[in-house]
Amino acid sequence: MKTLEGTVLPGEHAPASPTRIECVRTVAPVRPSRRVAEVALKFGVAAASGPRRVLEPLKLQLAPGRIIAFVGPSGSGKSTALAQIEAQHPGGHSVQRVTLPTDRALVDCICPNDDLSKALSLLTACALGEAPLWLRRYAELSDGERFRARLARALGLHARGSALAPLLCDEFCSGLHRRAAKAIAYNLRKLVTRRNLCMVLAASNDDTLRDLQPDITVRLTESGAHRITTAIPRRRSISFWRSLVIEPGRKPEYAAFAAMHYRTTDELGFVDKVFVLRERASGDPLAIVVYSHGPMELSLRNQATNNRYRRNIHRLNREVRILRRLVVHPDLRGCGIGHRLVRRTMPLLGKRYVECLATMGEVNPVFERAGMRRIGLCPAPRSQVQAQHALEELDVDPFAHDFERKVCRSPRVRSIVARLVHQWYQSITREAEHRVKRQSPHFLAQVFRSLIGCRPVYYLWDRDA
Repeated sequence: MKTLEGTVLPGEHAPASPTRIECVRTVAPVRPSRRVAEVALKFGVAAASGPRRVLEPLKLQLAPGRIIAFVGPSGSGKSTALAQIEAQHPGGHSVQRVTLPTDRALVDCICPNDDLSKALSLLTACALGEAPLWLRRYAELSDGERFRARLARALGLHARGSALAPLLCDEFCSGLHRRAAKAIAYNLRKLVTRRNLCMVLAASNDDTLRDLQPDITVRLTESGAHRITTAIPRRRSISFWRSLVIEPGRKPEYAAFAAMHYRTTDELGFVDKVFVLRERASGDPLAIVVYSHGPMELSLRNQATNNRYRRNIHRLNREVRILRRLVVHPDLRGCGIGHRLVRRTMPLLGKRYVECLATMGEVNPVFERAGMRRIGLCPAPRSQVQAQHALEELDVDPFAHDFERKVCRSPRVRSIVARLVHQWYQSITREAEHRVKRQSPHFLAQVFRSLIGCRPVYYLWDRDA
């Protein structure tokens, strides 16, 4: 049923009394100048004076898990409606007015008084699930990333307030690329539903409504009149998914995505297959997945396959591939593009098993959503433990700011670092010794850090399961 009071959806608990929105604005008389008089006579209008109704009265139910969207042209009263709601619910937060410290990394600005895991979980939920972004300052982010950062900070602040206090957002996604705006709308709908939030927003464009799926849409006209519609949100893929196409790619195409990945090296190993997700009309690449031959030995692989590939490299090469890279354009992160690309392409490899080692697996379940099984957290290899102990004996900290300088100046430190990097290269590619020799001490130090700091989650997909 459609009513001015809105509809309480199944499982929701609306407040006892609805929020009433009505604005009568008192405007001071315009000074009766000669120009004012001339315009009034020429166009048959009167100078504004006295009270003027900006919005027709309406009532709306604010409830957890609900999105209310005000849509209309500029001057129709959207901002006025949000201001009235905010005044009646002082515990809410406006995404527009949230500020982030300019001298701190993004990860320090989100839930600063809580555990790191909570901050990373919230950033990932807001489609900021990339380690390099966490270390940047607000000023270094794109417009779309800044909106997501303000949303994450607002959510962190909001968690301490009332469940019925709304999050508010005026001029929702205005000025953003429309593809990015739709992705943000899609992500916001998931956030509101999963975290049982109440969101009230205003937008001039209605092209995000299909992905936003508001529970209540209030369409305003320039006269302040309104039309209210209600709908039950339904789970669906992002609106432009059907305009995308998955095509076979080539290893060189990864170069365009390498800078978007958090790894300091673009080493892909022995690449077998590459698939690229493109926009059908323009041909623009929006995501890529790279499958390679896997390392010769992995303890969790042996555990999950009952030692089927232990010391059997020929059988491993016939039956197993590893997902080496998955990169999605920053505009589209968090809206299901990645797991759909993986789910669609794994069967195309023609192998029984596809495995993956993902450091981001602790905060982002993309591979589980793609159909892979989480086996467990990989233990640190003995070679890494030995390398760290050897550095400790030399009083060298791999994560200290002067580590690269010590690798450059100390042959003993450089030898320890080069030995571990050599062993890693040997497990994934050819000519490991040659690769190590031609790389600078600075680069070796970066690769070494990424290796010892990496405790990835091991995933496995079984075609026959």
